[in-house]
Amino acid sequence: MASSRESSAKKNKKGVSGFYRNYLVRAYDAVSHKAADFFHNLKMTENLIMIILAIIIGALAGLGAVGIRALIKEISHFFFTGSGTLLENMANTPWYLKLMIPALGGLIVGPIIYLFSQEAKGTGVPEVMQSVLLKGGEIRPRVAFIKTIVSTITIGSGGSVGREGPIVQIGASIGSSIAQFFHISTNRMKTLVGCGAAAGIAAAFNAPVAGALFAVEIILMDYAVAKFSPIVISSVMATVISHAFEGDFPAMIVTGEHYLHSVWDISFYFILGILCGIASFIFIRTLFHFTNIWENRVNMPPYFKAAMGGVSIGIIALFFPQIMGVGYDSINLILLSEDMPYMGLGSGWVNSFLGGQAFWLMALLLVFMKTFSTSMTLGSGGSGGIFAPSLFIGTMLGAAFGFHIHQLFPGQTAAPGTYALIAMGGLVAGTTRAPITAIITVFELTKETSIILPLMITCIISTIMSGKFSTESIYTLKLMMKNINIKEGREIDIMKTLRVRDLYSKNFVSFPHDTDFNRIVTTLISRELPFVSVHHRSNGNYLGIISSHAIKDVMFEKETLKNLMIANDIVENDVPHIHLDQNCANVVKKMRESKFDVLPVLESKNHKRQIGIIWLQDIVDAYEREMEHMDITSNLAKKISLANIDTDVRFMEGYIITEIPAPSSFHGRSIRELQIRQKYGVDILSVKSTTKTGRLMTAIPQADYIIKKDDRLIVAGRADGINQLKILQ
Repeated sequence: MASSRESSAKKNKKGVSGFYRNYLVRAYDAVSHKAADFFHNLKMTENLIMIILAIIIGALAGLGAVGIRALIKEISHFFFTGSGTLLENMANTPWYLKLMIPALGGLIVGPIIYLFSQEAKGTGVPEVMQSVLLKGGEIRPRVAFIKTIVSTITIGSGGSVGREGPIVQIGASIGSSIAQFFHISTNRMKTLVGCGAAAGIAAAFNAPVAGALFAVEIILMDYAVAKFSPIVISSVMATVISHAFEGDFPAMIVTGEHYLHSVWDISFYFILGILCGIASFIFIRTLFHFTNIWENRVNMPPYFKAAMGGVSIGIIALFFPQIMGVGYDSINLILLSEDMPYMGLGSGWVNSFLGGQAFWLMALLLVFMKTFSTSMTLGSGGSGGIFAPSLFIGTMLGAAFGFHIHQLFPGQTAAPGTYALIAMGGLVAGTTRAPITAIITVFELTKETSIILPLMITCIISTIMSGKFSTESIYTLKLMMKNINIKEGREIDIMKTLRVRDLYSKNFVSFPHDTDFNRIVTTLISRELPFVSVHHRSNGNYLGIISSHAIKDVMFEKETLKNLMIANDIVENDVPHIHLDQNCANVVKKMRESKFDVLPVLESKNHKRQIGIIWLQDIVDAYEREMEHMDITSNLAKKISLANIDTDVRFMEGYIITEIPAPSSFHGRSIRELQIRQKYGVDILSVKSTTKTGRLMTAIPQADYIIKKDDRLIVAGRADGINQLKILQ
């Protein structure tokens, strides 16, 4: 009896909570529609509406950035108490707390991400790119709140990540939420997502131009003026908000003179660009490697992985406390020091062990330690960005390189701090493949026009070098591993971003289930309809359709059946139905499968109520309009190649056949030794070899076949496994 009462109480409680939840949803929808109607009734132009919304998004994202910085500061000082700088407090923290604090942060963050928002894991930027490419810019409103919590805890507890990525995702989430609230069209929603992302970067660095370029170069990959204008406005607004609360101070303190000493300096910046490109590639590959290990090979509940990653960060921090947190204190130590070596960078017995070479050796070691620790933090499930770690790695690499150049050519070359400053931009360019954003970011930090030439050289060379080693940026790599090909063609992207909610029609014909047959036939014939919908008379629930094809078999019995009510065997209830939040690529696929050029549209939350229909012709018309409006620079998206789509053949869901060059790590090894099927889930169907007499095809090669340098492999298997092979090239 007691258990029965408890069960009843639980049901009642669930029913009450469900009632309030539904009530809040209905209240939100009502307010949202009234707000959208208000905007419509003002009869403003579309450009004016976008400008107003861009200002609102910029202000909110700017406030969000200020709030996140303040929250990170409070959490950091809570975990690492002391009267010195954050770096000094971290270095002076007892060894057992250095181990425990990052693990505790991961233990808090892991379950929150697992239970409430998987999008909050990682850097945040790939998730924003994915929402723009596949969801028309739609991001769940909860993402901003959850991302704020988990990223501030990760960074504040010593996680080796940056704050800019989370700020970008939070700003993008704000932009998307406002667009959804005011029922903005999908195409405009993507622009508002870009506004939020730009505002985040602008507020983080006090760099409005860099913020705007980040949004169009990385997030939207489109320089169209219609998109660029509101993004610039939002970026400027966020900078104004940041200035109002924190003053006009950049994230990094840059002093002294930074300029090109002589024309001979240019050769050193070419070398620095090459080193930055190599370091960028190592960073990308290391992050991918550890992410793959944590996701696929570490057998433990996902909500505990971040805690284990925190333990590894604590172990590294025992010897290199500089890797903890954002790392701006360490960057400022390098940029502010004019005479090298600067011994304050070292710590404890490590500094003593390195002896007189402490500065440049410590800087070089920190390049690898930061790369490893950031990869461990993000790979294990922590939340944070890679922008600040890229700046950190670049600073240390540039300082070590500049130290040696300055020793070899004293008085004839720039100071090591200048090389560190230039390398910051080089690493950002190499990892993100966004050289323009990198150049403008460093320029806005320094306000030094004299560094533009070496900065451009280093950033461009770094981008080229990194691209030679890997076709993916540090952001697009995560999308590729999900088999999201952002360059599979702008036409497919457009079809995926067209949403049903923007194209469906509310004009449809529906009859109650007890309507007589004669009336149905008359309506179908007289109005030349492909089908009519059928609903239940009492509750209005959608039951199915009666198509013109279904009545052909009984047309000659029309007189006999004219007084007959609709029969169940005439109603087709297996016809695909569509929901408002679906994209038109899925709709067209369902139309092709069902052989209907029009399908019923049901409510997203109530699949039993029809609200309209969607026609194939309306989708085609919208697609053609979008193609006409494409800016010529939208082809930038096609230049970032994630996969050789021209040679990919999809033969079933999630599986492809493609041709790839044999990865260098395969050369001189047999197929049996490589265990390709076991490791990647991929089979080699044939091998194209180059011989003295020409090209030779080996179909279904034997297990003892030795793969040669110029071989090309025809492989089949899961898309994610083949993508891993492509990354090895």
